[in-house]
Amino acid sequence: MKGKISRMDHSGAEVLKNAEPARTTEINVGPRLRLLRQERGFSIRSLAKKSGLSVNTLSLIENCKTSPSVSTLQQLANTLGIAVTAFFETGRPQNSVVYASSGHRPRVSFAHGTLDDLGAGFITSAVEPFIVRLVPSGGSGSQPIVHTGYEFVYCLKGRMVYRVDNRTYLLEPGDSLLFESHLTHQWQNVQAEPSEFLLLLCPADSHDRPMERHFSQAL
Repeated sequence: MKGKISRMDHSGAEVLKNAEPARTTEINVGPRLRLLRQERGFSIRSLAKKSGLSVNTLSLIENCKTSPSVSTLQQLANTLGIAVTAFFETGRPQNSVVYASSGHRPRVSFAHGTLDDLGAGFITSAVEPFIVRLVPSGGSGSQPIVHTGYEFVYCLKGRMVYRVDNRTYLLEPGDSLLFESHLTHQWQNVQAEPSEFLLLLCPADSHDRPMERHFSQAL
């Protein structure tokens, strides 16, 4: 099979691994913002005026001189009339099987952390797996989050707090949390070091966008 290495595991099943996996994709939203702005007929000055952001800020973002916060991206998405995830679309084909080797997956850098998309290119958004890295005190924002379906969290590094339905859960490495995501919830890194966790979003409604709800007001 071209581009694959095949071997047999201890049970006799065939194991496939990429012979040359693609390197981690650092997704920079600057060129994408410029394209979306131009497609919708905005000059950089008119977009600045309508969004409430400065021309200088937009110029820095588009020229990859600064990493915008998620709240800034949400502000721009609202102005452009698009979903915030449109900034990260790479045009990859949709697949029924997605293999994401360690260190070789799309990564979005934000002003307050990074987001690794473990399901990039998957055929459905019914399952959305991410690895989230937060700077000290980084969190989901002051407003509680509510969306359809279920949510699973697994702490990989550091200490973080999840507040679900007015109850507080302290997660340390190895701790996990599973809950119905119609319950109000928030999360925050509560230590002076970066934290890292696996976030699995399983929306019940295909039109729901829980990723936006989690990161649109991130600190």
